[in-house]
Amino acid sequence: MATPWDQAAKAFRRDLGAAVSTETARTLHRVVPWRHALVVLRQLALLGASVWVILRFGDLWYAWIPAAVAIGLVVFDFTVLVHEVVHEVVVPRRYSRWHRWLGHAYALPSGLSFSQFRRWHLDHHDNLGTPDADPKRAHLTPKRVRRWVKALYLTPALFPIYFRAARRAAEAYEPALRARIAWERRAAIAFHLAVPAALWALGGFGLALKAHLVPVFLVFPVAFTLNRLGQHYDIDPADPAHWGTRLRPSPWFWDRIFLWSNYHLEHHYFPRVPMYHLPRLSRELEGFFEARRIRPRTYGGLLWDWFLRNRTPHTRWSPGA
Repeated sequence: MATPWDQAAKAFRRDLGAAVSTETARTLHRVVPWRHALVVLRQLALLGASVWVILRFGDLWYAWIPAAVAIGLVVFDFTVLVHEVVHEVVVPRRYSRWHRWLGHAYALPSGLSFSQFRRWHLDHHDNLGTPDADPKRAHLTPKRVRRWVKALYLTPALFPIYFRAARRAAEAYEPALRARIAWERRAAIAFHLAVPAALWALGGFGLALKAHLVPVFLVFPVAFTLNRLGQHYDIDPADPAHWGTRLRPSPWFWDRIFLWSNYHLEHHYFPRVPMYHLPRLSRELEGFFEARRIRPRTYGGLLWDWFLRNRTPHTRWSPGA
């Protein structure tokens, strides 16, 4: 049986401490609410601008398609904001009501149950490295290493795949939590029925298609799958420090597209470092990565290995292997 993360990580905690000084770690863990608020405002501004483009230039495919892609990315990025809430790094005070309220608000656009996402994600952190107790690996990772199965995750088929995985994980939850998850899921479904209905009533089916259906059902699955590909698929099972995938920093593109969630391995080392501090954390860890030969990957390279080479998830994708 595989060793859970909290036990396996003890083997390299001292090296992490040597790479990141106590003073630096304290700075990196500092929660700055106004920085989080600026990120949210930027996302809302991008959403509003994209909707405006569709309303104003909806007949021009070269205008509305990029706008629809931007909306889809905003919808995906709300899952990153939920993630910040789960780790309670939005406001300095842990167990604040703000975290609970914002968690529910951020979960709605992406159709999530906040209660399940929190339980699912914390279980993932506690049981990283185990094939059965980590819910992401046990229930969401493709079990058949076939290109067509992997490709389904890039399509609207992602939604039944995800909700099936969530249902299986929830079978082990206590009844009260399952009831709360069911209520939250119904609220999310109602929200995603109401939005296209309102858009259709206001501007016709074309507006609903371009401002909701395409972003949610075509763009979101691609963003979700690509982001997840950079989490734990290319790893070294023999080295707990490499149970995540290290991505090459991309300050002017992926950092902005994915709200720094591309620093996923660094996040597992220090899960309560807010998203906006992760680039600096990554720089502090460069010596640690070099010492352990954890090479950076690119999303293009991961896609090549995943689809063209048809690599098996949660294994080492060494060059030429």
